[in-house]
Amino acid sequence: MDFKRLTIFFALALAILMGWEQLFPSPKPNPAQQPAVQQQAAAAKTEAALTPASPITVTTDTVKAVIDEKSGDLRQLTLLKYEATGDAAKQFVLFNDSKDYTYVAQSELLDAQGNNILKDIAFTAPQKQYTLNGDMLEVRLSATAANGLQVDKVYTFHKDSYVIDVRFDVANNSSAAANLSAAYSVVRDKSEPEGQAYFTHSYVGPVVYTPENKFQKVSFSDLDDDAKSGKNEAEYGRTAKTGWLGMIEHHFMATWILQPKDGQTVCSQGDCRIDLKRRNDNLYSAGVSVPMAPVAAGGKTSIDMKLYAGPQTTRVIANVADNLQLAKDYGKVHWFASPLFWLLNVLHGFIGNWGWAIIALTIIVKAVLYPLTNASYRSMAKMRAVAPKLQAIKEKYGEDRMAQQQAMMQLYKDEKINPLGGCLPMLLQIPVFIGLYWALFASVELRQAPWLGWITDLSRADPYYILPLIMAATMFVQTYLNPPPTDPVQAKMMKIMPLIFSVMFFFFPSGLVLYWIINNLLTIAQQWYINKSIEKQRSQGEVVS
Repeated sequence: MDFKRLTIFFALALAILMGWEQLFPSPKPNPAQQPAVQQQAAAAKTEAALTPASPITVTTDTVKAVIDEKSGDLRQLTLLKYEATGDAAKQFVLFNDSKDYTYVAQSELLDAQGNNILKDIAFTAPQKQYTLNGDMLEVRLSATAANGLQVDKVYTFHKDSYVIDVRFDVANNSSAAANLSAAYSVVRDKSEPEGQAYFTHSYVGPVVYTPENKFQKVSFSDLDDDAKSGKNEAEYGRTAKTGWLGMIEHHFMATWILQPKDGQTVCSQGDCRIDLKRRNDNLYSAGVSVPMAPVAAGGKTSIDMKLYAGPQTTRVIANVADNLQLAKDYGKVHWFASPLFWLLNVLHGFIGNWGWAIIALTIIVKAVLYPLTNASYRSMAKMRAVAPKLQAIKEKYGEDRMAQQQAMMQLYKDEKINPLGGCLPMLLQIPVFIGLYWALFASVELRQAPWLGWITDLSRADPYYILPLIMAATMFVQTYLNPPPTDPVQAKMMKIMPLIFSVMFFFFPSGLVLYWIINNLLTIAQQWYINKSIEKQRSQGEVVS
């Protein structure tokens, strides 16, 4: 493979890496066909506006939560064990209702007509601050609705957990039965989380999983399109007995769980209805309404829903709900990325350091792909060996392109060289390379994970740019092992391209750069050995196959 084809390979890999989702977007669920006026009227009944909060603060070992006392919304959530993406001196804030961005969790009770019965009432709590001292902490907010319903909203926080239980306790003090349903939503604006960059961009927005429709991403732009086409607040017509839904972003997520792992579904009284929409206030909602059993006059009932709001740690979320690990978005290459991360996780279990586990994984992947890479590098080595003859042909025939091409093809035939022999094996590796990229990029496990020395967080860029500079050096070495271009312009580009690619790596997480360095070093060793072997064979007059 000459330098031109090598450049095409890298360009193609990057194009697929960065543009796959744009070229092949995730399928969008079919919206139910409802009149726009009807949809907007239904939405107006259930949307709870974000009024100024009267904060109740809850502190556990994992989170600091702020609940609005009046509405009972979960307005802020700080993850105490994670640093902010843009500033390692600060803690990561997932939920927020400040001027910076809006991202909250809401839960409501609806009557038989779909009206939010909590809209015009105010909850009260016995205290303003709570701190977890044992294994569990319960925060109870109480209110009385005008229709004679006593409603308590109860948040339960657990030690060493990002699962928050949200329970409604309802007492019907009226003389008539009450037909209710509970509505839960994650509400967000479309702002990008801090730290998103062109080369390190990941999906941000609503997601939903049901056994029938599997995992789907429904982007903010999809919901904008619904609004522009007159399907504003369109319900996505999906009913489910189990599954989950919410919002995801790089490394973190917030999802309502319809059925916990090995637990009972909340949809036992009938199908739950999932609703993904852009609201009238231009916030975006991933919500679900859950039917409840009728509450007889003088009777009581409860409904409990789980909210997972935290990191996309595979071993944790896989035990929260079935297939919740799919929210760890590997894009279209999850068939490659998922097993690669599984192997990385196994290696980490033995080694105990994510950096060394990345190195071990790179070596294993390189060994598995050896037959493909060996064919590519042998082809490149043979091209390199005949480079002087190719240059002589170019000088002999000058501007006579036809004669030049004929002479080159005869040379390839005489030397038993397939000029395309290095391309196909390299192209076959692209899905694996991209899968490994996403396995590392999407893994919150690398966040704040040290390797050695100055690399204290494999998810952040190298603070001193040492790894990117080493990366550039390895790319320079590779250019000298490749067949030298006969075109002077290509020769200059060969010297410039390593710098261009390395600048991009200045902004990459150091774990990804570490992978590329090790891969390049192994490639250099393999290519050098093959080059020397073929040169030796040619010098001894042996036939090079």
